[in-house]
Amino acid sequence: MATIYIVEDDVNIREIETFALKNSGYNVFDFECAKDFNKKLDENMPDLILLDIMLPDMDGLSILKNLRNRVETKNIPVILVSAKTSEMDRVKGLDIGADDYLCKPFGVMELISRVKALLRRSTSSENQKFLSIHDIFMNDEKRSVYVKDQVIELTYKEYELLKLLMINNGIVLTRETLMEKVWGTDFEGESRTLDMHIKTLRQKLKDAGNYIKTIRNVGYMLE
Repeated sequence: MATIYIVEDDVNIREIETFALKNSGYNVFDFECAKDFNKKLDENMPDLILLDIMLPDMDGLSILKNLRNRVETKNIPVILVSAKTSEMDRVKGLDIGADDYLCKPFGVMELISRVKALLRRSTSSENQKFLSIHDIFMNDEKRSVYVKDQVIELTYKEYELLKLLMINNGIVLTRETLMEKVWGTDFEGESRTLDMHIKTLRQKLKDAGNYIKTIRNVGYMLE
């Protein structure tokens, strides 16, 4: 069941959106302001965000910029919702990083259709729920990792590194690629950051950590 966050200050519209999405089988949380939304975002990540542009404490475009600048939220699908219907308004939102744009007023069927289409598009190899390589099993839906049925506690960065290596099993990933994908930057001048995370990841995986191979002067791979 996909989890959807609704950020909308108009109580009537928020209730309609929430009711429609819950009836379609989604897990829904709704917020009337950016403050409450950001607090919940720090606790759990949604599968999709329905984001109004005009909010009382922070405009939706600024929220969207923040989402796209954070490593852990930059890939979450976002549908902007606004009464602004001009082409320039839509282009601005899409340029900032919105995945879709819904103009008020809109029909419930259109809303559900847009949400379903975007969730389908966002399902890719990087969003597989279950990954298994040798003795390592990853449940990405619960963000849990097991080695021979034993739970392995990983930090956020360690988890993302392992996930990327498992998705690209047998493929050498350069240091630049790993840093860009996990940290959102090339971390120029701080390459030891990656090495230290790989070291602690190997230690936590114990014997299974030997599957992570160092490719001298290039990067790492899982084989």
